Amino acid sequence: MLQELLPVYRQDSTRINDYLAYAKEDGKIWYFNATMPIFSHPEECKASFRMFTSQLCVNGNCRQVDIVNTFGVTSISVKRSVKKYRDGGPEAFYTKKRPVRNPRVFTPEILEKARDMLGAGKSRSEISDELGIKPDTLYRAIKSGKLGEPHKGNDASTQSERSCEDSLSGMGMGCTRVVDRVAASAGALEEAESVFEKSLDVPKGGVLCAIPALLANGLFKDNLSEYFSRFRKGFYSLTQIFVLLAFMALARIKNVDRLRSHSPGELGLLLGLDRVPEVRTLRLKIGEIAESGKPFEWSASLSKEWMESDPKSAGVLYVDGCVRVYNGSKTKLPRRYVARQRLCLRGMTDYWVNDRQGRPFFVVATPFTSGMIDMMKNDIVPRLEKDVPEQPGESELEADPDICRFVIVFDREGYSPAFFKEMWEKRIACQTYHKYPKEIWSESEFREYKVEMSFGNKETMKLAEREITLSNGLCVREIRKLTQTGHQTSVISTDYKAEITAIAVHMFSRWSQENFFKYMRNEYNIQGLVDYRTEAADETKMVVNPKHREIEGRIKSKAAKLARKKAEFYDNSLKGDATLEETAEYERKKGEIQEQIDFLSTDVEKLKAERKKTPKHLQLCELPTDERFEQLSTIRKQFMDTIKMISYRAETADYLMLREYMSKPNEGRKLIKNIYSSPADLIPNEKEKTLTVRLHNFSSHLNNQAVLKYCEHLNETETVYPGTEMRMIFELVSN
Repeated sequence: MLQELLPVYRQDSTRINDYLAYAKEDGKIWYFNATMPIFSHPEECKASFRMFTSQLCVNGNCRQVDIVNTFGVTSISVKRSVKKYRDGGPEAFYTKKRPVRNPRVFTPEILEKARDMLGAGKSRSEISDELGIKPDTLYRAIKSGKLGEPHKGNDASTQSERSCEDSLSGMGMGCTRVVDRVAASAGALEEAESVFEKSLDVPKGGVLCAIPALLANGLFKDNLSEYFSRFRKGFYSLTQIFVLLAFMALARIKNVDRLRSHSPGELGLLLGLDRVPEVRTLRLKIGEIAESGKPFEWSASLSKEWMESDPKSAGVLYVDGCVRVYNGSKTKLPRRYVARQRLCLRGMTDYWVNDRQGRPFFVVATPFTSGMIDMMKNDIVPRLEKDVPEQPGESELEADPDICRFVIVFDREGYSPAFFKEMWEKRIACQTYHKYPKEIWSESEFREYKVEMSFGNKETMKLAEREITLSNGLCVREIRKLTQTGHQTSVISTDYKAEITAIAVHMFSRWSQENFFKYMRNEYNIQGLVDYRTEAADETKMVVNPKHREIEGRIKSKAAKLARKKAEFYDNSLKGDATLEETAEYERKKGEIQEQIDFLSTDVEKLKAERKKTPKHLQLCELPTDERFEQLSTIRKQFMDTIKMISYRAETADYLMLREYMSKPNEGRKLIKNIYSSPADLIPNEKEKTLTVRLHNFSSHLNNQAVLKYCEHLNETETVYPGTEMRMIFELVSN
């Protein structure tokens, strides 16, 4: 029988979790399991620190979040180290850089001949033909300074110089890699190599700072070819298309059509290419990737990975719907209420699942109007039951009748005692606003609590709690918050184990999801159409019978007229000194009104009887042909939504990193947005295999200091540009 170790540690040690601790002594860091030392390394040896902490995470001795909280490092650096350990083991942290390969094309003899020919004034095409070198290879050698061309080979190109060169291209604006493009069109080139040029003032060059966070959040999860194996080879690789779409989202190029208003050659520099694809080509590529691949499986695997990387956040999930209005004529989607416009409009509803910081996990789209409860029962909860990590086992649930698997938080639309009871039978806790609160509670019941909100900001709340019984006999917790105006906000929850402050924080953090919807609509255009295609909807789904709706409308119209006639009939405004003639006229009008009331009452009764015989809901296949509808195509939308989710999570990761160094943390997201859209200088070094991204100065000295710290964190990740061997270095011009 194994005996569990008691958590006994040295007095000068710092706990990592219940079984691990560390201490600093004589320039070394020692790691302990209880009182037993298990590893040590010099304090300044970052490689050993990353290796051992990654080993602890991979072996299951601790979680990544434990390393982040204990040592104050960023979650991105921990994730990258863990991936490095899984791919290469401990030796991956101590492997020296690969030696520089000998040139295969520009041998010393070829270099000397090329220099002589350049000095003699020969053109590049003449030199490439005579020496048998590809024009692109010769051009890169000139730009890198190998040949020392006197014109501008040793200097970085300016934006005006690049603009002139792009406009003179024979194949089209910016198409300077002629040989590679011809080879790709003939099927002789599988994909163009990303080759960076020394360039100044590249528009939106700051978006390259997002690459470490994009990688950490799964833009290139595992092997993309596993999910998109049928992607057709050509000039643009799958990796380059993914990078471009993420850059477009982060740089606020909100749809493919808006690429027309940006220089294709300048955006191409961010990919290491001569230019980005044309709008038509990019649309074809998106369709090819989505329809020949598995975007739903890719998105689901990312969602599960995000939850597993932060089990604490995945234990409390926020569900809400966002209506995507459709004004087109391809299909007549059912109408639904759009709160932000206060109208019933045609469209589809996207149900998002987020954590309390607003970071999305996944989205489910539906053209039907069955409501949030139906979607949670049939689509969302079954998926969460499979994906949410660290759920208690059956033995734990039996031992403690009050613990739950996880918590779902939603607004009043999901209020239903029957739904709460059904979920608790599965040991899933529900939390929402009380739809029908009763009497006002005495202010003496409320106590002040200091709570920490989603992003670390602390607030003081006046809270009180009671246990109440709902209409179906289910006992729940009712927590009320007393505002400064005296209003009491009522919350009910079936999470019986959480502290009162935790329930308050979870409920009042729901606005992070509302803010997410507004931010994503304005900044990422999540409600925009990706294409104009439609597809068949599930014909077994129940929809409102249009005949029942038409009868309901007629009843309301007749009932309104009847109410007005009754009000007119009971209006006794006859003057007291009226003559006999006036009295007779009054009685005649009363008789006419009574006759109209009788007719209207009969019509209303007939319509109610007809409504009773007419089913309120039918299956979609049972509707008349002219009343049936199709849904908007989902596969491309799902693919683009996943790209935008990754981009938003990457932006949030950078924001959380940057806000620590800002005097006004709430302006951190604005500064991140400015970084992504700002110009930058690109300085490649072929010999050292590095790509330096040099940002320009920002609006204030404080912002510059924050960006400098941000660049230091990015450099710690030692990120390699996707699809290349170029290690990225980030710096500020003033540095």
